[in-house]
Amino acid sequence: MGDLTWNEFEKVDMRIGTIIEVNDFPKARKPAYQLTIDFGSAIGIRKSSAQITKRYTKEELLGKQIMAVINFPKKQIANFFSECLVLGAVDGDDVILMQPSAKIPNGLKIS
Repeated sequence: MGDLTWNEFEKVDMRIGTIIEVNDFPKARKPAYQLTIDFGSAIGIRKSSAQITKRYTKEELLGKQIMAVINFPKKQIANFFSECLVLGAVDGDDVILMQPSAKIPNGLKIS
């Protein structure tokens, strides 16, 4: 994989959001949740599919702040449209969510 230019990196819009709803996603090929994430009033609510069932329960995820890329095109996964990409560190089939160390406003840009 080649290096990104600074201009290419600046095009990636990463933001902070709070998970406000978590549902099972039985139609996904790999175990996943359907997440509803609040990115604040300027961006609004987005949905995402996340393969994070190995480490997190639905109850643990509610209210958790996460980091996500919000400017990818929508991606259809079975009957669901994922509108953002939740960021996590991947170790095989285990994913550890990237999250701020303190509570901060939803929609805050990551740079």
